[in-house]
Amino acid sequence: MTAWTPPPYADPATFTERDITLDADGRTVPGTLTLPAEPTGRGVVLLTGGGPWDRDETSGPNKPLKDLAWGLATHGVAVLRFDKITSNRPEAMAAPGYTMTSEYVPHGLAAVRLLAEHVDQVVLAGHSMGGKIAPRIATEEPLVAGVVIMAGDTQPMQYGAVRVMRHLARTNPEAVPPGTVELFERQAIAADTVTPDTPASDLPFGMPASFWLDQRAYDPVATAAKLDVPILVLQGGRDYQVTVADDLPGWRTGLPDATIKVLDEDNHLFFRGTGPSTMADYQLPGNLDPAVVTIITDWLP
Repeated sequence: MTAWTPPPYADPATFTERDITLDADGRTVPGTLTLPAEPTGRGVVLLTGGGPWDRDETSGPNKPLKDLAWGLATHGVAVLRFDKITSNRPEAMAAPGYTMTSEYVPHGLAAVRLLAEHVDQVVLAGHSMGGKIAPRIATEEPLVAGVVIMAGDTQPMQYGAVRVMRHLARTNPEAVPPGTVELFERQAIAADTVTPDTPASDLPFGMPASFWLDQRAYDPVATAAKLDVPILVLQGGRDYQVTVADDLPGWRTGLPDATIKVLDEDNHLFFRGTGPSTMADYQLPGNLDPAVVTIITDWLP
């Protein structure tokens, strides 16, 4: 497998990294604290997307959140990123009682508090589902001075999943077995009417009823709108998972004072490219768009 290559905009000579451990609700997860040699007093906690991702959001040869951490640190911004309790443990996402809230919030709060010991202000930056849950964490922790939402979804997740399956069936049909789209359509309806007794086998991704009940109870846009901190929303124009057409309007309408930037050439990982984005893109070696680092650095309060 091709090894990860550091982005050209990152200079490892300008920062140091050390391992840390976050403890929340009696469960520990490992992480990395990146400290610039010439600090600006600003810090960012990174939240990975949905799924059993590690702290770097490793996808094949790519590590988009490590790219972001190194890019920010090169500009004097301290960064803390951490493995979620589900990292490299996909079976944990099928366990009874699993929710998005339990996966992100306790250790997200612990990360903010730990980073606050090293900087004057802490901003949350979440990618995909991490962006979706970031406003919830900010609501519970007054130390959060701002929120960056990178490709955060606003459409109900079960219908986003149907849309993605339809896209893949058109663009990569060999990867989508016959009947998959129809299965996701049935599961989306089940998620709409989920009860605590609904079997996980009837629901999208085989995730338990607890996950879908938690999703139904959480409105990311309404939660973000109640925050009294600056918000930056970033969206890739070529993203087929979280889209300009289906998800970005929710942020635009609900957060009229937010800063919103669309990077037309970027896919869901915020890697540049041309033409329609496909699953295969995620396995092509690359690095996070340097514009993302610049936009976030310039925007930080």
